[in-house]
Parts: sequence; C-alpha cells; structure tokens
Amino acid sequence: QVQLVESGGGLVQAGGSLRLSCAASRSIVSIYDMGWYRQAPGKQRELVARITSGGITNYADAVKGRFTISRDNPKNTVSLQMNSLNAEDTAVYYCAAHWVGVKDYWGQGTQVTVSS
Repeated sequence: QVQLVESGGGLVQAGGSLRLSCAASRSIVSIYDMGWYRQAPGKQRELVARITSGGITNYADAVKGRFTISRDNPKNTVSLQMNSLNAEDTAVYYCAAHWVGVKDYWGQGTQVTVSS
C-alpha cells in the first residue's frame, strides 16, 4: 500500500504563486508515473501535470508555461510549482501515483483558492 500526502495549498491572490508537495510513504517516486490532478466544484477531475518514471512531463494546455512538475527521488516527493495563478485554477489538487497498468494511488487532496 502507498500513502500520498499533499501539502502547500492555500489562499493566494490572482497573479501569485504556490508550491504543492506530495510525499509518498514508500520509495516509488522514481519508478511510478506521478501526477497532479485537480477538481473544481461541479467539474470532473482533470489532469494538471504528469511526470513519467523516465522523466517525461506533460501538462494540461491551461497550465502550460505557468506550472512545473518535478520530483525529488531521494526524498520521495513530487512538487507542483504554480505561477501566475488565476481564478480558474481554484480547485482541490490531488497527487497520484500510477503503477502503470496495475494500480493507482491517490492523496486526500489540498485546496487551492485564487482570489481575483
């Protein structure tokens, strides 16, 4: 079993920045694909950014150029640096670990609120 714990959410003004972190309970960050997802009220959960075990990243079009996903293998953490935040970024952000083709693990989520 894998536990994922997110931190770093909060309230920020439009144009500001936040850095989310996700800590894994086991040494999986270097071997699983890791992702950040978000779910706004009344909307489906959507992919924000993902990094494969090989280091390939992909981003949702809405966050390209503003968000950066990274991982620290020795610390078993994955981070999401979010810059130039706007009201549309308001959502609960979830960390996920993908054991590709086998199982997905999810964190409990952290709220990000951007005031305009």
